[in-house]
Amino acid sequence: MDEILEILEKDARTTVEDIAKMLKKKPQQVKDAIKKYEKEGIILKYKTVINRELFKETDSQVRALIEVNITPQKDVGFDKVAERIYSFPEVSSCYLISGTYDLLLIVEGRDLHTVSRFVAEKLSPLENVKGTSTHFLLKKYKEDGVMLKHKEENKRIAISY
Repeated sequence: MDEILEILEKDARTTVEDIAKMLKKKPQQVKDAIKKYEKEGIILKYKTVINRELFKETDSQVRALIEVNITPQKDVGFDKVAERIYSFPEVSSCYLISGTYDLLLIVEGRDLHTVSRFVAEKLSPLENVKGTSTHFLLKKYKEDGVMLKHKEENKRIAISY
């Protein structure tokens, strides 16, 4: 992969000037390369990783990983079915995977019931969906290569009799 892309993937806040210094290039060369990557759709978005455990929100969301077994459609394979599924607003990510299941979804909802209703009322009834397996995320330790620090929990003193 291009060195500019590698640097931005690790930290999107790295300035054009810093990238130019690291790569011994002129800032304008780096700026032009980044604009080209954005125009071609190679760079799609700049992302911030937020440790939601440290930033408690009143409207925090529940996330689930959902494995989906699907029947591919004739002449288009998995793509059309996947497109139908990832069009739902609850689906934040959709991957074609190898193994027992065909798709892996990351789904977000207000609470467990919202995600459960999505699976029961929208996902499972789809014609090409053969089965699902839902896993709710309980705690994140690492996301996008970043280790997340956790609030210090109360340490209980052991009581012995």
